Amino acid sequence: MNDEISHRLRSLGVTTISDALDRLGIDGQSVGIMPFARGLSFAGPAFTVRMVPVGTSGGSVGDYIDEVKPGEVVVLDNNGCLNATVWGDILTLVAHQKRLAGTVIDGVCRDIASSLELSYPIFARGNTMRTGKDRVTAEAYNVAVQIAGVRVSPGDWLIGDDDGVVVIPLGEIENVCNAADDIKEAEDRIREAVEKGSRLDEARKTAQYHKLQSKAR
Repeated sequence: MNDEISHRLRSLGVTTISDALDRLGIDGQSVGIMPFARGLSFAGPAFTVRMVPVGTSGGSVGDYIDEVKPGEVVVLDNNGCLNATVWGDILTLVAHQKRLAGTVIDGVCRDIASSLELSYPIFARGNTMRTGKDRVTAEAYNVAVQIAGVRVSPGDWLIGDDDGVVVIPLGEIENVCNAADDIKEAEDRIREAVEKGSRLDEARKTAQYHKLQSKAR
């Protein structure tokens, strides 16, 4: 079932799903989280990790990786921190070997050459060299987190491609996919009409383009 959902979401794409989220009144666009490599996409359910400053107790940044299941997305909430990484080349290697769907970070990572070499999707605010060891630690796993202000609960679906990352609450998958299908079909009709010589304004009017993203509930 997860493979079917993943294929459907990836075929729709982030921009169409974003429009569907707007139509349904769901705040799911993680603005500012972008891929390191163009042409890579992913879709999968969230395995969430909440990071906090390390304090005096020490702790682990990445030992959770052995618990993540194939097809899941590692979702790291580091509160947008830009001065300490929470992902590096060893985690990328393990994630690739375990066939994880991808990694999404509200923060930064490092060793991006490994991501590029293995074609493993990593989406973050940026990258830097500075380790998170002794600076941040994983406080909790599979709890509700935030990625660029968007709530992500364990099992929610994340989709990423060249245009960024969106989050779909688990219970809204079918509604969002159906709305995205409607939007995609309308936009395909507009493209077809324009290619056949129609005026854009007339093609948009016929397809009710200006209502496609309007909130429907």
